[in-house]
Amino acid sequence: MVTILSIIQIILAVILIASILLQRSSAGIGALGGGDSVDAGYHTRRGFEKTLFNATIINSVAFLVVSFIIFVLA
Repeated sequence: MVTILSIIQIILAVILIASILLQRSSAGIGALGGGDSVDAGYHTRRGFEKTLFNATIINSVAFLVVSFIIFVLA
């Protein structure tokens, strides 16, 4: 059981990393030194960006649940 959950956890981790890296970064190179970036303000997520954001949240919750279950079973 723990082996299957460990495989699921690895798959969720890879998907979580990919979904985080695919999201738009609001901090440009100008914000690196503390300055304001042109597009660093709040923006409304639409379409694929909203779907990816929601999928990232769901995936992170699933990753945490699987991690907790593995912790309890081990």
